[in-house]
Amino acid sequence: MASAAHVQELGDRIVTEVERAVHGKRDALELILLALLADGHVLIEDLPGVGKTLIARSFAEVCAMDFARVQFTPDLMPSDVTGGSIFDQSTTSFTFVPGPVFTNILLADEINRAPAKTQAALLEAMEERQVTLEGETRLLAAPFLVFATENPIEYEGTYPLPEAQLDRFLVRISVGYLTADGERDLLLARARRGRERVDLQQVCDRAQLLELQATVESIHVSEPVAEYAVALVQATRESPQLTVGASPRGSLALMKLARAAAALDGRDFVKPDDIKRVAVPALTHRLTLAPEVWVQRVDPEEIVRSVLRTVAAPVSEQLDP
Repeated sequence: MASAAHVQELGDRIVTEVERAVHGKRDALELILLALLADGHVLIEDLPGVGKTLIARSFAEVCAMDFARVQFTPDLMPSDVTGGSIFDQSTTSFTFVPGPVFTNILLADEINRAPAKTQAALLEAMEERQVTLEGETRLLAAPFLVFATENPIEYEGTYPLPEAQLDRFLVRISVGYLTADGERDLLLARARRGRERVDLQQVCDRAQLLELQATVESIHVSEPVAEYAVALVQATRESPQLTVGASPRGSLALMKLARAAAALDGRDFVKPDDIKRVAVPALTHRLTLAPEVWVQRVDPEEIVRSVLRTVAAPVSEQLDP
């Protein structure tokens, strides 16, 4: 098993290499790396053209993982994702042809354009890391991670993701536009390169990534830190601004991401600051606003930040690993 210092060193190299293709978004890239280390799925909700697809493809390339992309559309069938049996006339028998879900990183592009039945097929793969077809269960090779994208300003022909499916994503992030300086650097880099694609170098392979994930699983979580995470989640359940707070899966998401954040910082134990760092991307998409609050267009992120301000963190003397 690798050490936390090794996770820190290799993680920094991964993000730095991906940043050669995705300019000026290191914070977002580090958050996605936390999800990879914690073996969790990522929902990228943002405007068109900010690099959502490029991010997924770049992480797959840098970590030497198989990559597949599915463009979700209203007529997409479950078998288009999972695969199915095809009749082979030469053998007069049915042969299973695996779908794009049998990969390491699956990009579910515009996931909210697919109907409920297709999303349900993906849901089993996300939660159970398996696909069940015609009474037979087929396991997906580790690691299996879904990068899903959706456009927040496009509503015609879309199907809002149900809360149960949103809850399966470890984090939801927004990449956002580049700064003016960042966009200028992007243009100049493209002009110097003379072509669209950036050839990225492999930094690690699948076996090394699995080793990093195993190291994250060994990061120590003290009882006071666990109690702090639970207190934050319970505060969302008690908030008068919400009809539904974060589920226990939200507590687990905080712990997983905080462990990854500690390892990426070179530590073998979790601090309250790790919990604070990941609380917004881990919890925001798990909250359901009260109707009167929704009408006022209150941002769920502000509710999580309010909870972080009001719930006391444990003192440093309690955190010895």
